Amino acid sequence: MTASALAGAKPADDDLERRAYAKVFWRLVPFLMLCYVIAYLDRVNVGFAKLQMGQDLGFSETVFGLGAGIFFLGYFLFEVPSNLLMNKVGARIWIARIMITWGLLSACFMFVKTPTGFYVLRFLLGLAEAGFYPGVILYLTHWYPAHRRAKIIAVFMSAIPVAGIFGNPLSGWIMDAFHGVSSLQGWQWMFLVEAVPAVLIGVLVLLYLDNGIAKARWLDADEKKLLLREVERDQQFGRRGPHSVAGVFKDARIWWMALIYFSFVMGQYALTFWLPTLIKTTGVKGNLNIGLLSAVPFLCAIVAMNLFGRSADQRRERRWHLIVPALMGAVGFIVAASYTRNTAVSLAFLSLAAAGVLTCAPLFWSLPTAFLSGTAAAAGIAAINSVGNLAGFVSPYLIGYLKDATGSTQVGMYVLAGALVAGAFAVWLTPKQLVNR
Repeated sequence: MTASALAGAKPADDDLERRAYAKVFWRLVPFLMLCYVIAYLDRVNVGFAKLQMGQDLGFSETVFGLGAGIFFLGYFLFEVPSNLLMNKVGARIWIARIMITWGLLSACFMFVKTPTGFYVLRFLLGLAEAGFYPGVILYLTHWYPAHRRAKIIAVFMSAIPVAGIFGNPLSGWIMDAFHGVSSLQGWQWMFLVEAVPAVLIGVLVLLYLDNGIAKARWLDADEKKLLLREVERDQQFGRRGPHSVAGVFKDARIWWMALIYFSFVMGQYALTFWLPTLIKTTGVKGNLNIGLLSAVPFLCAIVAMNLFGRSADQRRERRWHLIVPALMGAVGFIVAASYTRNTAVSLAFLSLAAAGVLTCAPLFWSLPTAFLSGTAAAAGIAAINSVGNLAGFVSPYLIGYLKDATGSTQVGMYVLAGALVAGAFAVWLTPKQLVNR
């Protein structure tokens, strides 16, 4: 081959790579974001329902916190089996199954009358949704090599703040506008209306999603070859990790990753479940007003998530890109807890807390996926996510219990700040050669 031909090969390869990954992005990521927006809204809209539901049904802060958190016990029990099943039957069928069942269960919350009914439905919702989030993370590893994942996962997880930006005002509007219609309370209408998209999108998943690169009819042969080569090269690197499901549970690195994730999830779910209540505590009146102000921290988070994700991929550095937002979250919780009667100051630092804790999650997943591949990746991602998400049980219950015990959310927010600092320290102790690539 001539020198000129060699010189021209590289730009041609670059063009093919850009075209292939652009196709993958626009085909998959916006759709998966939409699925996660709906999933997350149905998971945390109980935090908004609480503004009316607690008074109507006589639920204490502890009852609400336990009910909000018990979701994650069901989630924990079925997470690993769910991800292993998805690895066998394919993402298309399994994600559709998850969305349809959680949509139907979410609608059933309109019939809740007692704490026991509330607990049972939250537990079943956790069982139904288990596997969706780690399943998508696993699915993305089938399309993207490690050095592209932080940015892509950050874009996908922008669904969390997007759910807050649009979902909180929507929830507030439904609760105010539909209150008393057909003898139903506003919170009952909210559960019903917000459950419908999950079922509809679940059906659409069956028609739209592809199980992998080889089955994607919208890619040409050269694009498929390039993408498969990139993923295979990445998996060769990942084979330094465990090779079997049993090996996953014996690998100390998996449990270290779960500890780090637990610390970050403590802050994430305390924020998403309790944010409407924290805003209301500052003196804001009206569900729609609370919903609009609750959107502000999520707007800040969506900017931070994507800036940090892009920077982490460009620099191929993971640890400090996790440590900094974790410490941002800790500072935000501490200051917001100290100014609970000042709406402006509290909102500003709740926004800092949201930017920090919601940025941690997508950046975190670039750590374990750097050394996991194949079936071990399915089990490892699910194991880390299920153990880490037990914090979703601990933090809402802890905040509710401490609020009942002390009459304030202040102590609970200090505890959350401590968890984030501990998580940042654990990331700092993680060897950089394990995760930076």
